[in-house]
Amino acid sequence: MNVGAARDPLLARRSGRIVAEDVSFRTRLLEIAAGLDDVIAMGRGDPDFHTPQHIVDAAKRAIDANEHHYTHPAGLPALRDAIAATLARDFGIHYDLDEVIVTAGVQESITLLMLALIEPGDEVLITSPRFTTYDQAVVAFGGVPVPVPTYERDDFALMPAEIEARITERSKVLVLVSPNNPTGAVTPPEVIRQIADLARRHDLIVISDEIYAALIYEGAEHLSIAAVDGMRERTIVLNGFSKSHAMTGWRVGYLAGPKSFVRMLVDPRHMLSINTATPSQFAALAALTGPQDAVEAMRQAYAERRALMMRSMDALGLSYGFPGGAFYLYVNTSATGMQSPAFCETLLREGRVMLFPGSLFGDDSDLYTRMSYLQPLDRIEEAMGRLARVVERHRA
Repeated sequence: MNVGAARDPLLARRSGRIVAEDVSFRTRLLEIAAGLDDVIAMGRGDPDFHTPQHIVDAAKRAIDANEHHYTHPAGLPALRDAIAATLARDFGIHYDLDEVIVTAGVQESITLLMLALIEPGDEVLITSPRFTTYDQAVVAFGGVPVPVPTYERDDFALMPAEIEARITERSKVLVLVSPNNPTGAVTPPEVIRQIADLARRHDLIVISDEIYAALIYEGAEHLSIAAVDGMRERTIVLNGFSKSHAMTGWRVGYLAGPKSFVRMLVDPRHMLSINTATPSQFAALAALTGPQDAVEAMRQAYAERRALMMRSMDALGLSYGFPGGAFYLYVNTSATGMQSPAFCETLLREGRVMLFPGSLFGDDSDLYTRMSYLQPLDRIEEAMGRLARVVERHRA
């Protein structure tokens, strides 16, 4: 009998889809931070604002009114109607309510789509640096993630030539994330149209992750690839409420696509979690149909923080790609003479500011560090001062 299997039979019998790893570098940083005082956390992508009150109130009313039972697996019809109306009004893409599925965050949408689309050996082209949940979901269903690099010289926008250079006979899906996490890049409309042409020529399905599309700043313009001629039938749009409405913990996202495909996802969606938490769906409905003042106020606050951080990086001579959206700067910190993981650990220990290295986002260059501006302005000012002192102390 295998001694290791007897001691830990569950680990011995795990499937090949689950990889045994030690704690990630992210966890290591969090553990270090737990032992320090007055750490300014600027790593996570979780808005620091409260969910707007009218949204919270809608969830409370649903609970009090006994509206906390199962819904249709695709979501409340009224919510799907509101999502369709929002997509038409804001992005010029038109769907019926039965072309929308409400999921437990965009994370569940990603899993559902890989379940539906990926056969063993299929290749999935993914904008990189990237949110590596995509890699995990692709691999879980036997696919092969193919990172498509983006570069600071292009402000980290996805370039058609980089996609085309990586297309093979096994390429099936392109994941387009704009605005992007971790770079904040917004791929310009004229480039989106070129990518659409490429997808049509190579018969690629496009997953367009637009979770940050409500957070666009001066100098950038968002175009949903689903709005480009000939793309609606081969595109699935992903979006949600976590970033735009400060609703990360409510876990409400959605996908929208052609009816013939989306209808086939309803039963698999039921298998995953039956339905998105019902009070959260009522909260999301209020988010779309209620006042939008708080959403715009948050966007303006992010814009002010972003401007401060850009000025701070410029003063230090640290370069970055133009952050047209989301709430991140992706900064080249190699002037410190350290690779980005070492820089992040040094900054945490010496400056008590927590950032995440690009290596957590599939970037193996070790040059870049993601900085999120999800702290009040005075705390960001303090963090930038601490960061400047550490950078100057270690500048190569």
